[in-house]
Amino acid sequence: MAYEFTKEDLKEIEKIKAKFPEVMPATLPVLWVAQKRFGHVEPEVQKLVAKTLDLPEAHVHGVATFYTQYYKEEKGKFVLDVCTCLSCQLCGGYDILHYLEKKLGIKTGNTTEDGMFTLNQVECLGACGYAPMLQVTNDKYVNHLTPEKVDKLLDDLKEGKEPEYEKIGMPRRKNI
Repeated sequence: MAYEFTKEDLKEIEKIKAKFPEVMPATLPVLWVAQKRFGHVEPEVQKLVAKTLDLPEAHVHGVATFYTQYYKEEKGKFVLDVCTCLSCQLCGGYDILHYLEKKLGIKTGNTTEDGMFTLNQVECLGACGYAPMLQVTNDKYVNHLTPEKVDKLLDDLKEGKEPEYEKIGMPRRKNI
């Protein structure tokens, strides 16, 4: 497949480049533009980014492969990153991961046959106080997961509804 940016993408890339005195720092945000357009940044997409920015392919490849948020292969429409770091693990992160495997009929690291969901096990997403939790396609966090909450999330995503922002307050300290 031949990858090309749209005119709108190229305008956005020019705006990004204008923010920096040199082009190299634009690599990260331009990779986001590419991932948003193509759903991934596999090697051919990395080459397009390098060509568009007039940077060495090795530089773009190094950036894309360093960060786990950039998908190096095609993924489902929704990528479910389930945290299984210690806090989430102790609060049921693996239970939620295995529940999702069973519910979606796939193993971790795979994509459903309909291309709707990719399931990943990830390390800390920095929301330990809200465990167990997951992230939907590098964006919204879904916290304090239960099987019922997972079922609702999957149903909502299938219907095209994004998860709502979940405001979680900090516990109040009692005077001693």
